Amino acid sequence: MSINDNQLLSAIVLAGGKSSRMGEDKALISIGGMPLLQLVCGVAAGCTDNVYVVTPWPERYKHLVLPSCQFIQEVALSPSSDHGPLVGFAQGLAQVKTDWVLLLACDLPRLRVEVLQGWARELDHVEDEAIATLVHHKKGWEPLCGFYRRRCLPQLLEFINQGGQSFQQWLNQHPIQVLYLPVSEMLFNCNTPEDLALLK
Repeated sequence: MSINDNQLLSAIVLAGGKSSRMGEDKALISIGGMPLLQLVCGVAAGCTDNVYVVTPWPERYKHLVLPSCQFIQEVALSPSSDHGPLVGFAQGLAQVKTDWVLLLACDLPRLRVEVLQGWARELDHVEDEAIATLVHHKKGWEPLCGFYRRRCLPQLLEFINQGGQSFQQWLNQHPIQVLYLPVSEMLFNCNTPEDLALLK
């Protein structure tokens, strides 16, 4: 598969977190003069022209320069629900037309487009029964930087409808193919002011 084969790959960037530990919207924090969401979307656009931003607040990010990005409005399942990234992913996945989806969190400032492109080139070789191909580490799977088959949506919706909220619990119920991560700092999450200070 070529990395710009748009029939095969889309990207979903999740920007629905409350950023409570950071104290301000992580997606808008400037890294090297560029808002974090814009930076991550730019990396995603290096892998596919089909980039979707899933967020409850599209108007908050309309002013950003996000070429070839479409917004998908994330909708809460109930007024009181704090549903986490699983629901946002499911709502994004329902809009996607391609066989594979690259899922990214908006708080990954050290993403490397060449690593993602290398992973994308290997999608043809993922075993048929695997619903995703992800990095695995001591704490479990790395769900918010990896590739999912669109056809996992029915299993995902069933898990959510049964009250499931944990990516790890859902992934542990299904075959996943392990991705090799050449540079561990690529998955550095910018969650707190301390993390931000490390970056700067």
